[in-house]
This record gives sequence, structure tokens and C-alpha cells, in this order.
Amino acid sequence: MSGLVSPVEPTGIEFPLDELVRRDRLPHLWCQGCGLGILLGTFLRAVQAAQIDMDKLALVSGIGCSGRLAGYVNCDSFHVAHGRAIPFATGLKLANPELKVVVVGGDGDLFAIGLSHFMHAARRNVEMLVICVNNLNYGMTGGQLGPTTPLNAVTQSTPWGNPETPFNLVELAATSGAVYVARWMVSYVQHLSAALRRGMAKQGLAFVEVVSPCPTMYGRLNWEGDAVEMLAALERVSRISHGVPPAEATFDPERRILCGEFVDVERPSFVARLRSLREAAVTS
Repeated sequence: MSGLVSPVEPTGIEFPLDELVRRDRLPHLWCQGCGLGILLGTFLRAVQAAQIDMDKLALVSGIGCSGRLAGYVNCDSFHVAHGRAIPFATGLKLANPELKVVVVGGDGDLFAIGLSHFMHAARRNVEMLVICVNNLNYGMTGGQLGPTTPLNAVTQSTPWGNPETPFNLVELAATSGAVYVARWMVSYVQHLSAALRRGMAKQGLAFVEVVSPCPTMYGRLNWEGDAVEMLAALERVSRISHGVPPAEATFDPERRILCGEFVDVERPSFVARLRSLREAAVTS
């Protein structure tokens, strides 16, 4: 056991985000080269910069690789059934409007079984930040086809190529009513951190898509190399273009991925509307 350190054994090393993580849960279980470790650090720095009270932060996740992120953050966190993170988070916000509610999930969890929940939460404008980690497939369960898998891409369930047109998540979020919509590569840490801070500050549903490599499943099946090569390939086709209409925010890993902030508007939140209705009923 020489050279190994127990996750709960004090090392004497101070880490700037120590107070925000559950050290007894580390090291994390993500594959080498997965972008979720970068997202975890970026999210924690955004929380730190926004000076959010950890006692008033609630982090909700569903099933999948990204679902484990909630377990590493030192706040009230909830790991719920597949596709049900958003209705659970809606209940939290309605029960305690003082909470800062954040949902983190994968493209499959949020936009396959969880699609209708996302659309209705955005339509209602429930106050929460939804972070979708888009790795183009179902990574944890074997690398199957997902709702964002590119056309012709190989997965475990489409060995001859994907015949289905994928969702453009930022267009779907904007059409459903989200008041803040952004997309960033996981490697664009400064832009991503700023987007997460803005999303947590919005009075309504904010959506941030995080494009992340999955070298173990998607990359291996599509001969895209290791994580460094995958990130380099994604960055070669990415461009920053703020304010582009979401329907024109191209997402094509082979040709062009547009990153940036696409929607930033204001409209009454669901909690505010309910409060207004209750006050009107009391005074009538």
C-alpha cells in the first residue's frame, strides 16, 4: 500500500475548495479524461465566487456519470431516479423558495426519459439552474445511442451508425421558455464558470449545456483517440458567437459547434406567480 493515501486520511495539503467538497467521497470514480472532474471544480469555483451559502444550496442529480457529481459537493444533495431530477428539484423549490436549486444531469437523463419534465419546468419558469453534460451517448450504461448522438456516429446500440437526427439542446431549451441559455466546452473553464454564476442568479429556469468528451465509450467506438485528442478536435470546430438565435446555434462535432450565451431575458418566475396568486386570493 506504499504511496497510496486513504480518501479519509488527512494529508496536510490544503485545497482552495476543501470546504465545498466531501473529502470522504474522494477520489472520484470518473474515467480518466472525462470532463466531469473539470466541471466539478468549475462549478465549485462559481459557487465560491457567487458567495452562495452552502446551507441554502440544493444539488439534484439523476442517473448516469454526471449524476455522481452531487455526491461530491458539501451541501444538501439528492441522487434521484432516472429522468426525475427536475420534478424533484421543482418540489424542493416550491417547498422552500429560499433554496438555490441546481440540477445536473446527462443528455440522456435530462432529454430522453426526462424530456417532458424539462420542457414543463422551462415553460413554468421554475427557478433553478439546469446543467446538462452532453457527452453524446449513454456513457455509464455501456455507450448506447442517446438523444444528442450525432448522425452516423457509432454506439453500442447503433453499430452501423446512428440514423436519428439529434436534438439541438439550446434550441429546445429556448423554445421551451428558459430565460438563460448557454453552451460551453468543458475546457472553456472561465466562460463556463461565468455562465454558471449567471445561471444561478437568474429568476427563472436557466440552462447551461456543457460539452464533454467521453473517451471510454464514445471516443473509443468512433476512433477519436484519447481525451486530449477528443478535446482538441472539439475545440477545432468550436466558435464563440454570443446572441445567435438558438435555432442557428449549430451543434455538429464534425463541422461546427457554436458556443456562447444565446438567451438572457427576464419574465416572472413560477414561484413569483404562485405567490401573487395566493396574495390575490387572500385579499379578495
